[in-house]
Amino acid sequence: MTAKELLQEAFYRFDMANEQDPNTERYQGKTYPKELLYAQRMTEQLNAFAPEASVALQLTARCQHICRWEIPRDSYEMNREGYLRWRQDLKKFHAKKAAEILSAVGYDEETIAQVAFLLGKKQLKKNADTQTLEDVICLVFLEHYFEAFAEKHPEDKTIAILQKTWRKMSEKGQQAALSLPLSDKASNLIKQALSA
Repeated sequence: MTAKELLQEAFYRFDMANEQDPNTERYQGKTYPKELLYAQRMTEQLNAFAPEASVALQLTARCQHICRWEIPRDSYEMNREGYLRWRQDLKKFHAKKAAEILSAVGYDEETIAQVAFLLGKKQLKKNADTQTLEDVICLVFLEHYFEAFAEKHPEDKTIAILQKTWRKMSEKGQQAALSLPLSDKASNLIKQALSA
């Protein structure tokens, strides 16, 4: 297979796995498995934000939440310690799932290791691909999930999350965030977060 065919085959298999998500989301009048839609949004955002992204980064963006529903948040204590343990376990779980698929597709060990490294969010602010991945994650959150998040949480918590999100992003990511097609409400919350 060519490099492009390998990538498309990996995307196809990631999507087949995420199609099993029992959780759904309505978008533009259609119902999608939640993590399948998230994965497609990640690829779309990466292509717009970093069209020259490496193969490892393209693969990681597509499988970043692969089969996430298999380890639900509520299977851990509902406190900060439980949340952090859940996040760490998810990183290992996603890396294992991705490695199984990438190995079956025919990717080499080096590429699989790079994907695992990126899924671990290692060397944020130091590694260019890790930073680009984090920027894309934040942009997808702001464009597609922030409004629903804001409706469920008090304004002070929402602003704190926005500030934390902003600190994770590069300057390029922050500029891209400011040009997202957000509602007036979301834009105003971002302005409050940045001026606080």
